[in-house]
This record gives sequence, C-alpha cells and structure tokens, in this order.
Amino acid sequence: MFSKRKGFTLVEIMIVVAIIALLAAIAIPNLLRSRLNAAEANAKATLKTLSTAYESYAAAEGDYNETTANLADNTVYNPPYLNDNYADGNLHQGYVFSCTPSAAGYTCTATPTGGPYASTGKSFSICTGGILKESSSATTTAPTCP
Repeated sequence: MFSKRKGFTLVEIMIVVAIIALLAAIAIPNLLRSRLNAAEANAKATLKTLSTAYESYAAAEGDYNETTANLADNTVYNPPYLNDNYADGNLHQGYVFSCTPSAAGYTCTATPTGGPYASTGKSFSICTGGILKESSSATTTAPTCP
C-alpha cells in the first residue's frame, strides 16, 4: 500500500532556496545603494548645519573666524551654535568633515572615508553663504569653492 510521505523532497527544497537567492540578488544591491544615498544626504545636511552655525555666528559677531569646537562648546557660547563638533576628524556615518574659517568666510568639506563609502561616495563642500558643491563622481577630493 501507499504510505503517506512527510516532509519535502530535495527538489522542492532546492526550488525554495533558488527563489530566495534570486530575491536576495535583487534586494541587496538596492539596499546598499539606499544606504549610500542616506549617507550622502546626511553629509549634505551636516554641511548645511555647519554653514548655518557659521552664518549665525557671523551675524552676531561680524566675522566667521571661529572654530567648530568653540561653536559646539556651551561654555563658550550659551546656547552653542552647534550640538556637536562635526569637524573633529572623527567618522560620522562614513564621512569626515573639516572646516577652514577665516575672518572673510569659511569652507567646510565632507569626504567619504569609512567602509564602502570611501570607494563609492561623493565628496561635498560648502562655502560662505551656504553654497553647496558636490563632486560629479566617487572621490575623496572635495570640490573647490568659487
């Protein structure tokens, strides 16, 4: 007589594994691209935050010649112009930020440094007046300001 079989055959399991592999092959590149886009958007937003802090400082003090460490220090300015010293040389979501202030203006840059962003992420810079520049391709050299 016929016995009732329990479980799956090897062919059925292989078909399920093949379907899962196909879905993963489609989904993983999209996930990595969306993470890169999020890191780039965060870099742009951070540069705009730095620009706003420098512009606010210049409106109050008359020049731009102040470090980001002081702009983020609540013992120097209360309340501080920044919540965090982004230009401290540390990695912030795959990017390192640096700012060069002077009495006449400032230039802040964001360069991709960490993980997969170093080889695929764009570099950004923002200049006096909030002019944001972006590199045309993946590079660790920030574009120059006008």
